[in-house]
Amino acid sequence: MEPDLFTAAAEERQEKDPAGSPLAVRMRPRTLDEVVGQRHLLKPGSPLRRLVGEGAKGPAGPSSVILWGPPGTGKTTLAYVVSKATNKRFVELSAITAGVKEVRAVIDGARRATGGYGQETVLFLDEIHRFSKAQQDSLLPAVENRWVTLIAATTENPYFSVISPLLSRSLLLTLEPLTDDDIRDLLRRALSDERGLRDAVALPEDTEDHLLRIAGGDARRALTALEAAAGAALDQDEREISLATLEQTVDRAAVKYDRDGDQHYDVASALIKSIRGSDVDAALHYLARMIEAGEDPRFIARRLMISASEDIGLADPHALPTAVAAAQAVAMIGFPEAALTLSHATIALALAPKSNAATTAIGAALDDVRKGMAGPVPPHLRDGHYKGAAKLGHAQGYVYPHDLAEGIAEQQYAPDALKDREYYTPTRHGSEARYADAVEWTRKHLGRKRS
Repeated sequence: MEPDLFTAAAEERQEKDPAGSPLAVRMRPRTLDEVVGQRHLLKPGSPLRRLVGEGAKGPAGPSSVILWGPPGTGKTTLAYVVSKATNKRFVELSAITAGVKEVRAVIDGARRATGGYGQETVLFLDEIHRFSKAQQDSLLPAVENRWVTLIAATTENPYFSVISPLLSRSLLLTLEPLTDDDIRDLLRRALSDERGLRDAVALPEDTEDHLLRIAGGDARRALTALEAAAGAALDQDEREISLATLEQTVDRAAVKYDRDGDQHYDVASALIKSIRGSDVDAALHYLARMIEAGEDPRFIARRLMISASEDIGLADPHALPTAVAAAQAVAMIGFPEAALTLSHATIALALAPKSNAATTAIGAALDDVRKGMAGPVPPHLRDGHYKGAAKLGHAQGYVYPHDLAEGIAEQQYAPDALKDREYYTPTRHGSEARYADAVEWTRKHLGRKRS
């Protein structure tokens, strides 16, 4: 879909009167050097550098790229920089509104521009994951023959949402969430820049901290909130954006939570102890506080994985897989949707039957090892595959359990000093009851004496 006269007129008016545009639009970087974050993608010689520079042509020309990252990390911004910095023809499509017809029109136009004027075309396709397989297939000839250089953006894992042939013909570039320092630099630039607020208002430290929490690593969200709060302050003839003004403007209370201080650890501790205590409502409260304060969702997911083994274990063998799946999902989708996944896992863990038997078992075993209670491996368990092992008595007398009807052999496995030691003491909670029965049966058939 080629830009029409109305779009062109709007863009021209925006350039002549930038004050009428949103702050996030006005503060869009004009060069790659103005882009915040993503340093790993902006090194000399990177695909993005080559796209906006002269780059090599022919067989070593810039490759098509797929930009994958959470919202607000700069995917559209990078495409915008390319459109402004390159001499190439630039066409933008959104997979939400475009279809095969529009894609083919762009490709036909690109072939005409290349053949008639020698002008290359860059196609920016936003939200490519919304394209069906057939729609993505329509891009293949253009990418393969380099009729267009594709810049595709997606917030979803491209290994699941982009067809393999297109992935193999493009470079996958992963955008990382912006850090607080990245967002802070952007806010301070917007406050002072001529394109921004031109030092019309100041931003105290406590207000800035709350803005960072609101942003959650999303640059666009940060600038939108800043603009709204600055407008409210100026309407009240204030030259400083107070925390109260920001809270009122964005309708978000400033959660008292220091991600680098005591609150970080206190709330995380309260979350885990509430799960351990099976208080699902308290657990959800602390989870909500962590989410609202902008806590890293990966940190929360890691704590849930630890809780699944430490406090639940075999009382519910599904607890750990649930926590691991939540961690994987969180890494793939990020906030805000990750809040749903973390809630799912927190509820499951809080309501699961509890057992710390796995925790105490490994603790007791480690304690004995640290005390020096190890001893040599029994000869019949040692490796017998190398030449001379039999002469040493290794693997001699070992009974293969699968040869027996019950699948268990009465023989010693632990070193002599620990042959009657018992570390695992299962509870009768939930699914661990059957493990308790299994432990009792196996120890009896192993000929173990009770310690």
